[in-house]
Amino acid sequence: MPNDHFLEDLAPGRRWTTRSIEIAAEDIKAFAALYDRQPFHLDEEAAKSTFFRGLAASGWHVASLTMRLLTQDGVPFAWGLVGAGGEISWPQPTRAGDVLTVFSEVVEVTPSRSRPDRGIVTLRNETRNQRGEVVQILVAKAVVPSRAATAVAG
Repeated sequence: MPNDHFLEDLAPGRRWTTRSIEIAAEDIKAFAALYDRQPFHLDEEAAKSTFFRGLAASGWHVASLTMRLLTQDGVPFAWGLVGAGGEISWPQPTRAGDVLTVFSEVVEVTPSRSRPDRGIVTLRNETRNQRGEVVQILVAKAVVPSRAATAVAG
């Protein structure tokens, strides 16, 4: 999917769905060994006696996979996915063998008053597993260029 959507192309309710990716136990452990060294991310046996009652992916691992899916073919903005803030939550753990897909919806489109060449788009992104369970919610604000102002500048 080309990155060819400008501010004028977007309206609340516009939706995208990414392809899917499976998360393996080895991936969970490898990510955790580098970035989130907690027993429930590193070792199945140790994880059994934790809050998660089993191996669970780091929320930051899920966030990075979400970003991978969104930038591969999810949200086709002309400048790419340029973040301007957001809020993230993980309603339930992601487990080895889960197949993740991101469902995105435009919530709000706000043209900039001070910079007419761009605006802010608020997106609600739900990362769901193969059972349709939401494992991550990311409400993000992205900077998106205006077609009219970009044409004048170009």
